[in-house]
Amino acid sequence: MSSGSDNAEEIRSEILALTRRYHEARFAQAPEFIPGKSRISYAGRVFDEHEIANLVDSSLDFWLTYGRYSEEFERRLGQYLGIKHTLFVNSGSSANLLAVAALTSERLGDRRLTPGDEVVTVAAGFPTTVAPIVQLGAVPVFVDVELGTCNIDVEQMEQALSPKTKAVILAHTLGNPFDIGAVRGFCDAHGLWLIEDNCDSLGSEYHGRKTGTFGDIGTSSFYPPHHMTTGEGGAVYTDNDELAAIMLSMRDWGRDCVCPSGRDNVCGRRFSQQFGLLPPGYDHKYVYTEFGFNLKATEGQAAVGVAQLDKLPGFVESRRRNHALLAEALKSLADIILLPKTAEGADASWFGFLMTVEPEAPVTRDELVAAAEAAGVQTRMLFAGNMVRQPVFDRMRERAVGYRVVGELLNTDRIMRDAFWIGVYPGMTDEMLAHMADTLLKACGRRP
Repeated sequence: MSSGSDNAEEIRSEILALTRRYHEARFAQAPEFIPGKSRISYAGRVFDEHEIANLVDSSLDFWLTYGRYSEEFERRLGQYLGIKHTLFVNSGSSANLLAVAALTSERLGDRRLTPGDEVVTVAAGFPTTVAPIVQLGAVPVFVDVELGTCNIDVEQMEQALSPKTKAVILAHTLGNPFDIGAVRGFCDAHGLWLIEDNCDSLGSEYHGRKTGTFGDIGTSSFYPPHHMTTGEGGAVYTDNDELAAIMLSMRDWGRDCVCPSGRDNVCGRRFSQQFGLLPPGYDHKYVYTEFGFNLKATEGQAAVGVAQLDKLPGFVESRRRNHALLAEALKSLADIILLPKTAEGADASWFGFLMTVEPEAPVTRDELVAAAEAAGVQTRMLFAGNMVRQPVFDRMRERAVGYRVVGELLNTDRIMRDAFWIGVYPGMTDEMLAHMADTLLKACGRRP
């Protein structure tokens, strides 16, 4: 007669086998693609039976918070990036919040970010790259971007510098690495922190090294459109031991204790220490040395992420291939559309195919977008366009020191008016890519 535990494992095996069969029945057959009728999303989830089986497997443990899958996910993501410390969080936006918040810790002494200090960034991007600067009382300083790469114009960085400058936070636009050599050199020369928003760029490289690992802190997002997914989810990573300790504390309520969920007294001194004005021996699990948050992700998210990590190298190669196919198909539009270019030494893991319509072009951005959407091709703007023109900045302008702008952000405004992008995610077929290219060629008055 089998024991209860043996019976439970047999049932688990049966459930997981059925789960894989369910995937085959529900998801394995891709719908037929009909050009002009089928919708081509700019991004989407690419998965198989392994993600669903992992998700069900984690649910059968009913260990809903940080557990074995979370530990494996952090370890393997760190190995992929080649970085020492990796923390899984509940979103890429939370990752950016945690990264900036870590710089406010008193442990950092004179280098800590305090209210009124300045952080250099760009206005052409996603709002949650900038939001933590404002939310934590610092002042964003916006510089313009280059056309083509849509990344920071490094020639303007010295103009952005002031005695209050403490940090730089920048995203690699749509997976295209910014000039890391120049940015890192600027930060090192002036003693500034660098946060790399790597949320759109997982797998990108600069001179053979993964982006996200050049900054003092890197961040990732695993929202479904991104390079891999955990549903919601994100990560922060660093080689700096002190910043890693600060972020671990702040992610987990600000506590001083480093015991994983469900484990006690890892340090062996849980009831024998003195902290602040607390009574001697106060329970270390309830000692707080930072003002923190609860930004942990769930075990189910991590379980999906573990399966996705196996596919990530293939995802990156597919994105590069799809981008190259579109670039080749659309090269005849170079007089109408400014096509993407990369910085020297950069190898992008593309999030999308960005196009900026030239001022004298026979069509406008809005006309191309309308033609693409009518043909079933989903389009996107470059996120906020020019952040300082967004309604949320109406309130910022009323503040005595809300933000600062270097120059006129002319290229940023140009991108806001004239740029858009289409997807290159791994779920796209050659037929889909050809249809997207043909649609744009026709809209520009060129034969496919």
